[in-house]
Amino acid sequence: MTTADVSVRVAWVQDAAGIAAVQLRAWEQRYGDLAALIAGSDADDSRRLAAWEQYLTRPPEARYRALVALDRVRIVGFALTGPATDPDADPAVDGELAEFTVDPAELRKGHGSRLLQAGADTLRADGFTRVVCWIDSTDDAGRAFLEGAGWAPDGASRELADEKGAGAVKQVRLHTSLP
Repeated sequence: MTTADVSVRVAWVQDAAGIAAVQLRAWEQRYGDLAALIAGSDADDSRRLAAWEQYLTRPPEARYRALVALDRVRIVGFALTGPATDPDADPAVDGELAEFTVDPAELRKGHGSRLLQAGADTLRADGFTRVVCWIDSTDDAGRAFLEGAGWAPDGASRELADEKGAGAVKQVRLHTSLP
């Protein structure tokens, strides 16, 4: 019997390029024509890589973590965890799954489930008892996945746009308790 070599671990600075590539492919699938506006130019690619390297080297504080889902040594997804930053959050008990992304070509292979469980375990280990996640209002599959794992909408919503108001993306907030 053969089993796939799949895992989730804390991200290393050497993972920055793999994370940036997964993020860009997910944006292209998720946002279509808006992806070019969000992603920017080739110069933005090098800035994005540098931003990921900096985040992985010096996160904002100790409770901010990046996790990567791997298929052998290839990055197929990533998640960011840390204290919730919403105005109605208590950063002592409210954590946030700030980003949860699986490469579109790797969906439905168990990577998301492993990554979600590792994110919950990480947040619990950091002392959080509740967790929130913002998800695009049109991401029915992502929302169904999280709801199937026990998450539920809490009524909050927001709209993200660039400084000129272009590329607006509506999001809803889901939450769950960490037992």
